[in-house]
Amino acid sequence: MADKASTITQLLAPTVEALGLELLGTEYLPMPGGSLLRLYIDKPGAEAGAEMEGQGVTVDDCEAVSREVSAQLDVEDPITGNYTLEVSSPGVDRPLFTVEQFERFIGEKARVALKLPQDGRRRLQGRIASTGADTVQIEVDGLAFEVAFENIERAKLVPDWAALGLAVPENNRPGRGRRPGKRKH
Repeated sequence: MADKASTITQLLAPTVEALGLELLGTEYLPMPGGSLLRLYIDKPGAEAGAEMEGQGVTVDDCEAVSREVSAQLDVEDPITGNYTLEVSSPGVDRPLFTVEQFERFIGEKARVALKLPQDGRRRLQGRIASTGADTVQIEVDGLAFEVAFENIERAKLVPDWAALGLAVPENNRPGRGRRPGKRKH
């Protein structure tokens, strides 16, 4: 996690918690003409896919956090220059910001981008097998990759679309079966 993002997370977490929500993490993306600050919030104890079941973060929750956090950012002023504030639920492809969040989703599939290559790879996609004090073990194609948490640039869960009831049946996918303009003989 970037230094600026972790500083902002520590600054804003108590404000978000006071609203009965959890600040999962922040993304700080400096850009020409203004930066983007994106906060990911959730209801404490919510599981992946909670949004699909109507138990997740609401628009009203995002508005309340945005209002409170904006006031705090105006006072504390941790970001120089213009910036855009976005407050978001984690969604079904929930980003993972801490070792504890990886631990919470052991057994789930994740996509992980590394800062530095490990065993010739910068991207891993597999099942979260275990966590240590500062490591995460990802099982990719039957092989275990133990990654130092500090080497993780970003990580997200990979939704199980079939389990969520959103998978498209194999025979209904575009490009499968007969092509338009072709006749059966």
